[in-house]
Amino acid sequence: MSKIYLDGENNILGRLGSFAAKKLLQGNEVVIINSEKVLISGSERDVVGKIKEVRGKGGASQKGPKISKLADRLLKRKIRGMLPRMKTKGREAFKRLRCEIGNSLTEEESKNLIKLEHRIPAKFVKLSRVVELLR
Repeated sequence: MSKIYLDGENNILGRLGSFAAKKLLQGNEVVIINSEKVLISGSERDVVGKIKEVRGKGGASQKGPKISKLADRLLKRKIRGMLPRMKTKGREAFKRLRCEIGNSLTEEESKNLIKLEHRIPAKFVKLSRVVELLR
């Protein structure tokens, strides 16, 4: 169908992710730029604690859940949870998702850039800070 460009700067992860998942399921290709500037609502301690808890579920084995320490891959992983990935349409939709660190759009592509507008929560942490604390 069409290619949709989303700006992740000062957007809440859940709202951005659900919007992207809906567009992916409609058959569009979605590119999210500025992945490291996405906001996660909640306190820094709670957000990082939840991610570390999921990472620790594997125990000593190497077969546990593998969560990346890169902002673009962490965002992509979170959006994957919003897609029905056990069905063919979900797997195909996930292949059409691209997350990028920074802005690498051309002049023509930046004209089609969508910036979601919503209220910024009182407690939030940027994805770049979460990645920094996970290392």
